[in-house]
Amino acid sequence: MKLLPLLCLSALLVGCGGEQTPPNQTAGALTDEQLRTAAQLRDEMLASNVAWEVVEDLTTEVGARMPGTPSDAKGVEWMEQRFRDLGFDKVTLEPVEYPLWERHHEMANVVAPFEQPLAITALGGSVGTNGVLVAPVVYFATIDDLQAAADEEVAGKIVFINKRMEKTIDGSGYGPVVAGRSGGAKVAGAKGAVAVLIRSVGTDSDRFAHTGMMRYDEDIPKIPAAALSNPDADQVERLLQRGALTVSIDISAGFTGTYTGHNVIAEVTGSRWPEEVIVIGGHLDSWDLGTGALDDGAGVAVTTAAAHRLLSEDARPGRTIRMVAFANEEQGLIGAYAYAAAHETEIAQHFLGSESDFGAGRVWRYDTNVSEALLPSFEQIFPILEPLGIERGGLESGGGPDIIPLQQLGIPVVRLSQDGTDYFDYHHTANDTLDKIDPEALNQNVAAWITLVYLASHIPAEGN
Repeated sequence: MKLLPLLCLSALLVGCGGEQTPPNQTAGALTDEQLRTAAQLRDEMLASNVAWEVVEDLTTEVGARMPGTPSDAKGVEWMEQRFRDLGFDKVTLEPVEYPLWERHHEMANVVAPFEQPLAITALGGSVGTNGVLVAPVVYFATIDDLQAAADEEVAGKIVFINKRMEKTIDGSGYGPVVAGRSGGAKVAGAKGAVAVLIRSVGTDSDRFAHTGMMRYDEDIPKIPAAALSNPDADQVERLLQRGALTVSIDISAGFTGTYTGHNVIAEVTGSRWPEEVIVIGGHLDSWDLGTGALDDGAGVAVTTAAAHRLLSEDARPGRTIRMVAFANEEQGLIGAYAYAAAHETEIAQHFLGSESDFGAGRVWRYDTNVSEALLPSFEQIFPILEPLGIERGGLESGGGPDIIPLQQLGIPVVRLSQDGTDYFDYHHTANDTLDKIDPEALNQNVAAWITLVYLASHIPAEGN
């Protein structure tokens, strides 16, 4: 739903004023000159190569950036140097400590009645099997069905949770199925299961299994947890329809200590209120299976490109733009919580936060979560975004996963929502590679981001 009326093209380029102000809403504080500058920057960035160069170089020269691996350290070094090469006003590293989980090998096979291999991947945080584990399989459509089952139905068996994810533009199909990934081992372990297999949390029909984080409770036995690719989950379902099924699983994985990584931070100093900051960015880490192009190399690249353009004197932001390449989002927003803890005493200087972490599809919606006093100015931004094919969304937005800790501390947030229709075809798989990124869609993202960031940086804060 659009909150502003459709205007003529010239009005779309310069914003709203006078009689175009919505009823019962005061005019925003952005000037016509600022709105025109934003429109010019928007159009310019549609032809920029910076974002593509960043994500292409990152995925080619570093590749996967699994937290705690040598590639994690290489990614931090690479990102710091790229920020310096791009000429940011300030570049810093902030340490982040986290548990080190390692994947060594994973294998599964149908033992009976029809012997054949299965494509699996261990879930992040899973323990290993300590050799080959062989057991009968018991079927549950959902984790709720597993929760309701009698312990004797589960004990000594491999639990198979078969909940399928639905494909949606906004990723809303993710929430209903991810509970099986994150909590399936806890529920199954409490009932005496020896392992858990889930249908991958993904919308593809490729034979790539989707990893992702899971959790244990300390007072419940820890059992191995893995995901089947969607075609292999289909195969297991068919085999179970024919009768009893026995599967072998061999996983070597587990936590091996702690590791110190880093948030990598670059700044563009504000020209009007340099002590106030707008935090943008993406997460630098990825899972180990692909090269982390969509999740979240693209987000880092898009926000880096937008911030970089604001270094020029013709586009200087009013506030300092703090671009953060967050550490270890994948295992629980660890870098984000470290950033929030390190900057909690200066949280009042954080004017806004937003992250790009949903692939590289076109931005299709603009959502806000700001104060009533600031809302009229944030409404002025929408007509500059609208020519990019962006809709006006709601007023209770999140700002992205790594912005959650800052939002919990009370900072305003906005969200440029990307088209995620195909995102979960590749999410957390070996198929998350550079060829899945459309350069034109990537540049549309950059155009949207520079519009948002430039204009938000010039909105006077309450009391300014």
